[in-house]
Amino acid sequence: MKAWKVIIATALAVVAVALLTASVFAYMGGTGIYSPYGTYTNSAYGAYSGGMMGGMMGNAYGYPQYSAQSSASAPYNYQYRGGCHGILGYNGYAGSAYSNNGAAITIDTAVTIAQRYLTSLNNPDLAIDEVEEYTQNFYVLFYEKNTGNGAFEMLIDKYTGGIYPEMGPNMMWNTKYGMMSGGMMSWVRGTPTAVMPITVDQAKANAQQYLNAKLAGTTVGDATTFYGYYHIDVLLSNKTYSMLSVNGYTGQVWYHSWHGTFVQQVEL
Repeated sequence: MKAWKVIIATALAVVAVALLTASVFAYMGGTGIYSPYGTYTNSAYGAYSGGMMGGMMGNAYGYPQYSAQSSASAPYNYQYRGGCHGILGYNGYAGSAYSNNGAAITIDTAVTIAQRYLTSLNNPDLAIDEVEEYTQNFYVLFYEKNTGNGAFEMLIDKYTGGIYPEMGPNMMWNTKYGMMSGGMMSWVRGTPTAVMPITVDQAKANAQQYLNAKLAGTTVGDATTFYGYYHIDVLLSNKTYSMLSVNGYTGQVWYHSWHGTFVQQVEL
């Protein structure tokens, strides 16, 4: 192929990625991402000047929500083969139904759902670190046994038992298991790594700077390193209050506003 054709093809690819990225963040709306450095731009991430995925659930971006509404003989409808977490290549599995009868499921039931989902992945290197209950949903953190790194994050609907990928950094910043992994931007990122320009100490400093400005009285807690970002607990009076994420390449803070109030947690 002639050099000018290569240049044109490359330019068109860059424009396409830029337009798609801009569309995604325009869809998010709001002010959920905070950067201590102002708007950050590079070839891998584009301009991340703000945005909150407020209302976006598992069926956004064309990804169907994981459904736990099934009979004992019918498989769960897990369909993320080509999208978020699709590289795991897992199938659905059979299990008991959880119906929406107006009563919220218990955290023990949420743990069972998370464990059944883990089994369906058929990946012995993955495990569950914790299940947290909030007023709006259950949060599940999956990690890699071999590396100790966070793998991905899931939410469980408190009334249907449906389990689906958490919105926000889990989808947009996760370079190994998220939307960008092995897909449209893998040619920019290269091999996913948990060794990032922003250190965990710097990530905590950025997080605390955000909390000082937005949630006075709260402090940063434990941090979990994921591929592309850090997950950081937010504490109030030394007790779990909420959570946020910090991009490992840009230092930006993304507060998780979709959980509601913390209730309790189970560590596995």
